[in-house]
Amino acid sequence: MGSRASSLLREEDIEEIKKETGFSHSQITRLYSRFHSLDKGENGALSREDFQRIPELAINPLGDRIINAFFPEGFAFRLYDLDRDDKISRDELLQVLRMMVGVNISDEQLGSIADRTIQEADTNGDMCISFSEFIKVLEKVDVEQKMSIRFLH
Repeated sequence: MGSRASSLLREEDIEEIKKETGFSHSQITRLYSRFHSLDKGENGALSREDFQRIPELAINPLGDRIINAFFPEGFAFRLYDLDRDDKISRDELLQVLRMMVGVNISDEQLGSIADRTIQEADTNGDMCISFSEFIKVLEKVDVEQKMSIRFLH
């Protein structure tokens, strides 16, 4: 499997990808091979159907919503904006949280999580999370994640 992928990738391409991503040679060839095994249309792009064949997404209760996020009409924001009104309400947040955790958390605990999330993200006071508010939260998470990684290294 790895040998097929490395034969399709030129060594200079692998070196360039290593510089840009920090991935190792074996990680790159493994990812390249996995991509080609998923690319049933053999056109260098993964279709919705290709994503749907990934077993981990097929069993994930949010699998369809995750797949939709990879296509132009979808963003990660759309995973939560169930009614497509360009804002995430408390009820929408609760529905998605319930899909993610099942019955492992009580309704009261989920309500508390939803309330706290909206309180932290909602900057204009409309009790919903707009796309711009969502982006600000993601940027904050990204910065905190980067700081954690630097600290660990």
